[in-house]
Amino acid sequence: MKCLLVTSEGAEVLFYWTDPEFQLRVQEQYGAAHEDGESAPAFEDSLNTLFAPIIISCSTLVDRLGDSYTSFSTENKDTYVLHQFEECLYIAVNGDGEEDEDDLKRRIYVMKKMTDVLFGMVTLSSDLLKKELRPQDSEQRRALWRHLQGLLETYSRLREQDQSFLVEAVERLIHPTLCEQCIEFLERRLVAQLNSSTERQGEEVQHAFILVHTKLLAFYSSRNASTLSSSDLLTLMGMVLHLHPSSPDIDESSPEDVHDTTAGSDVFYTPEASPTHHHTAESSRIETEAAPIFQFVDPDIQVSNPNPDIQMAEDSLQTLQSCRPDPAQPIRVFLESTLKEGFYPMMPHSMYTLPLWPGITLVLLTKIPNSHVAMSIYHFLETVAKLEKRLNEGPEGAVSHRGHTPIQELRSKMDKFICSLANTHIQTSQLQKVWAEFKARAFSRGGLSKELVPDCRRLRNALCVIFRQCFFLPENSSTHRLSPTLQERARTMVQDKLVDWKDFLLVKSKRNITMVSYPLLRSVCVSECVCELEEHNQAVIYFASECVYVGVCMC
Repeated sequence: MKCLLVTSEGAEVLFYWTDPEFQLRVQEQYGAAHEDGESAPAFEDSLNTLFAPIIISCSTLVDRLGDSYTSFSTENKDTYVLHQFEECLYIAVNGDGEEDEDDLKRRIYVMKKMTDVLFGMVTLSSDLLKKELRPQDSEQRRALWRHLQGLLETYSRLREQDQSFLVEAVERLIHPTLCEQCIEFLERRLVAQLNSSTERQGEEVQHAFILVHTKLLAFYSSRNASTLSSSDLLTLMGMVLHLHPSSPDIDESSPEDVHDTTAGSDVFYTPEASPTHHHTAESSRIETEAAPIFQFVDPDIQVSNPNPDIQMAEDSLQTLQSCRPDPAQPIRVFLESTLKEGFYPMMPHSMYTLPLWPGITLVLLTKIPNSHVAMSIYHFLETVAKLEKRLNEGPEGAVSHRGHTPIQELRSKMDKFICSLANTHIQTSQLQKVWAEFKARAFSRGGLSKELVPDCRRLRNALCVIFRQCFFLPENSSTHRLSPTLQERARTMVQDKLVDWKDFLLVKSKRNITMVSYPLLRSVCVSECVCELEEHNQAVIYFASECVYVGVCMC
């Protein structure tokens, strides 16, 4: 019996996910029809009634004590975990004892990470995030909530079935020659041809990887691309597996057949990571609450699972998949990037998911032409957030106007930034108004004082509005994209490369070796190596961080 709820400080439901047991319990408690003939309240209203006392008490504690509780248990053994992100409160509940507090915290952080990847810097403005999570149009709201609920269902299913998602590590599918050939193919043929094509409409492919069920067959990053963080990669893999669910029904092969198929590939090695630029420049993030990094995994999904509940979940995922209107339309995602200019936590990218066969998917991540706008916005947000923090510290945090200060730099760069947007479709009237008011107060004789804090917040909100216009609105997101013809060409090229390996990869990716213990690290890359021992015994070795796990099969 599980539930995840996102609410505002005013107890407004911004998003919810429940399993059938929790929904039935709430409906039995609050959803009964009234005797006077009135219809039963909507489930969302019932949730609001159930959680309102908790939300109000939490807000009261924060207002009066500056602190609040993070978890509690009820008399009937229900466990509640709460976490506040800006003005949004996340509440995770478990009522059947299957999840402890750590599991509920992970669910909250998974939801927060998915929100960051899907909404980008819009999440830095609580007002905008509330509007995005809860659109006024009921149909849009239901569609968005179904999509987010589907992502959480996929995460829960993979965590239950797949050991790599359980330990939050990326597992690579290793073959002595195929991995190296695929990486070389992605670099020299696929990515090179896509980036040299006139049909890419300004986009540049920076990352390309091939996913076999939940295992990574090959990954390539171009030389001028930032390293893709483990947390982002795992989140993207979950999104891909939600859009293209893997079917557990594959042709069963006898152990002899599998042994014959893999007889020539008993000794494996991990190919070197594709070349990328690494930068050692110190990066700074906007001052926010530090949450544990979400980094989850993907070894092999169970081949045969007769559990009908799992099958029902997969059926619902297939239904949700049909809601996607245009398969050629990319998904806008916002990923961490470390560039020579610094660290940017939510840089816009386009993600193309091209299914090759059921269970095997090609994924392309492209850099969009106007990404420099996101870099400028983040610099402004960072500067304003630091200024706001110093002003909140009181007289000791006062900022001087003298010399070359960040506030002086903000003044010159912001004016140039607004002028650069004048000839675009971006509506800057709100930003211009807020910026004019900010300058009038910040550079007056009174100087910088705590009274400027509300203006800082309004300026941050106006910058997030510009970000939303540039990268989040559908009409702007579809301006630049790889043409459908180019996408189909990429799909065909990879299919031709892997057509002879398809069945082998699908069988090999289904192997799920149970490890005795799991590493305690959250950022782990798991590689598998199968070795033949004397007398036909077989050893399966997992390399994870500095630990080695060995399983021996006495055949």
